[in-house]
Amino acid sequence: MIDIGVNLTNSRFDKDREAVIERAKEAGVKGLILTGTSVEESRQAQVMARQWPQYCYSTAGVHPHDAKTVSDMALPVIRLLAAEPEVVAIGECGLDFNRDFSPRPQQEAVFEAQLALAAELNMPVFMHCRDAHERFLAILKPWRDRLPAAVLHCFTGSEAELKQCLALDLHIGITGWVCDERRGSELREIVRHIPDNRLMIETDCPYLLPRDYRPKPKSSRNEPKFLPHIASVIAHCRNQEAAEVIANSYTTTQEFFVIGSPEAR
Repeated sequence: MIDIGVNLTNSRFDKDREAVIERAKEAGVKGLILTGTSVEESRQAQVMARQWPQYCYSTAGVHPHDAKTVSDMALPVIRLLAAEPEVVAIGECGLDFNRDFSPRPQQEAVFEAQLALAAELNMPVFMHCRDAHERFLAILKPWRDRLPAAVLHCFTGSEAELKQCLALDLHIGITGWVCDERRGSELREIVRHIPDNRLMIETDCPYLLPRDYRPKPKSSRNEPKFLPHIASVIAHCRNQEAAEVIANSYTTTQEFFVIGSPEAR
C-alpha cells in the first residue's frame, strides 16, 4: 500500500511525526506521498520526504484555498522544488467553490498555471475539486493530453461526475469518506466503477478519520496506519478481496508517480 494523500506538514503531527511514520510501516504501508498545499508547505513536505528516502515522497503546488497568496503565475518556487528528486507531482491544485477561501477567478488562474507547469515539466498532477466540477473539467480538458497523468484525490462526487473524470483518463483517489455510511453512501455504491488500474487509496490525514473504525480511536486525528482499513472497505464495496485492491492500487500508484522499483527511476 501507498498512501497518496498525507498532510504530514500539518501541526497535528508536530509532536509525534516519526512515530506516525513507524506506525504506518508496522501497518504494512510501503510508502507515503506528502501533500504540498502552498509554497511554504511544499517546501516543508519536500524537506520531510528527504528524511525518509525511498519511503516518503512529496508534491509541490498550491491548493485553491491558498491561491490568493500567489502573485507570480510562473510559480518560480514550485518550479525549483519540482526539480528535487523527492517531488513526484505538481499539486495539490484545483478548485474549491465550497469554502471560497480564495476568489474564484484567482483559483482558476492558479490552477491553470500549475497545469501549464506540469505539462512543461512532464509531471503528473495531484488535484482537488469540491463543488466546482464543471469549471474544473473545463479548465483541465485542454491540458489533459499534455499531461503524463492526473489524479483527482479525495473523490466524493456523483456517479455522473465520476464517469466524466474517467472519460478524461483521470486516476481517482479514495479516502475514508467511503467508510462513512452517511456522507459516503453514494461513493460506496459507485466506487466499483473505477477500473483497477485507475484506483488509488489515501487517508488525507489528519482529516477524514474512518468513521466505522473499531475500536473507536481516542483521537479524531487520522493517520496512515488506518489505510489498510480503508482498503478493506473499498474492497467490500467493489466485491473484491482486500489483497486484490491493495496489490492493484500499489502497482498503479508506483506507475503513476514513477516511484518504487529501480527500473521506475
